[in-house]
Amino acid sequence: MKRAAEPTDTASKRPKQEETPKVRCSWPGEKKTDELMLKYHDEEWGAPLRDDHKIFEHLTLSNFQAGLTFSCVLKKRQAMREAFDNFDPTKVALYDSNRIKLLMENEKIIRNKSKISCTVTNAKQFLKVQEEHGSFHSFIWQFVGNKVLDMQRTSGAIPAKSPEAEELSKALKKKGFKFVGPTIIYAFMNEIGMVNNHMTKCYRHAECLALGVNEQE
Repeated sequence: MKRAAEPTDTASKRPKQEETPKVRCSWPGEKKTDELMLKYHDEEWGAPLRDDHKIFEHLTLSNFQAGLTFSCVLKKRQAMREAFDNFDPTKVALYDSNRIKLLMENEKIIRNKSKISCTVTNAKQFLKVQEEHGSFHSFIWQFVGNKVLDMQRTSGAIPAKSPEAEELSKALKKKGFKFVGPTIIYAFMNEIGMVNNHMTKCYRHAECLALGVNEQE
């Protein structure tokens, strides 16, 4: 009695098709070797954000970035979260001189007394804006008409600031915020997706726009 021929798995014998590499913006690095920068670009930068807690974190990190590379800030991010009570503005607003002194002794974070002190000040003002406007995000998003500004960037460097950033900067300064110049604020606006400055050929450009549309629906 002849043995029945075993079925062959033709699919496993087919040559595997290589995935088409994703096209990204150039700023995470031409060699794409910085995993933190890649993850940040692919998952956070330019994605519309309306979560006040996360927004306070991004505002704080934008302040600390002044004079540093963002790669440096990302490497310190987890330690900063731990040191600043997970960037909870209700807790940070209560920091006193002793807590600031302890932060200055923490070698794992970015130790800059002016920036640390300004973070405490900004936490206090952040809570005031929430009380006045119901949420911080509802206050800041009005400066872009409550929708993502698509810059349709095809080449060149990201601009240092914009008219919208100038106006938001003035408004925040008027409310008592510190370290909120238009350059810092424009970087912040890009981070939380108020502005889409992904290159149009970057796969995240369309994704972030879609996220913005879904939030408005």
